[in-house]
Amino acid sequence: MGQENLEQAKKIYDTMVSALHARDWSFEEDEDNLAIISGYQGEDIPIRFYIVVDPKKEVIRFMSPMPFKVVEDKRVDVALAVCVANYGMVNGSFDYDLNTGSIFFRLTTSYCGCEIGEGFFMDMISTAVLTTDRYNDKFMMMSKDMMSLSEFIAQEDN
Repeated sequence: MGQENLEQAKKIYDTMVSALHARDWSFEEDEDNLAIISGYQGEDIPIRFYIVVDPKKEVIRFMSPMPFKVVEDKRVDVALAVCVANYGMVNGSFDYDLNTGSIFFRLTTSYCGCEIGEGFFMDMISTAVLTTDRYNDKFMMMSKDMMSLSEFIAQEDN
């Protein structure tokens, strides 16, 4: 990794920090790892997220773990629901570990050769938070047997 990559990554990180400070957003800074840790209160379930600027791959990665694990006997149904949810997504996707029942929302954007402004960064957060908020309760309800796979698919079809 060249010094130029690190300088560009640091500049993007500083832009992200500035954007959040300008909006009085509560967050933790990890300047050594070019990471931001924060959250958002969704309609029902709190959303915790991590944003990392990766100078080696020249990407910004947004990760939001669901605050629950899918129970073992519902993991296959939830895996199918994750596939249905991901199919229509334009930006981002859900990563699902069938072995542990862990679900993460991930949105990755390349910044190679780009200037990233505060507006772009805030749009990225908005997209990720709104998408996570739209699905986290449905996945949890399926895990708790409060929603079936067919009900999930019917809602997606609408």
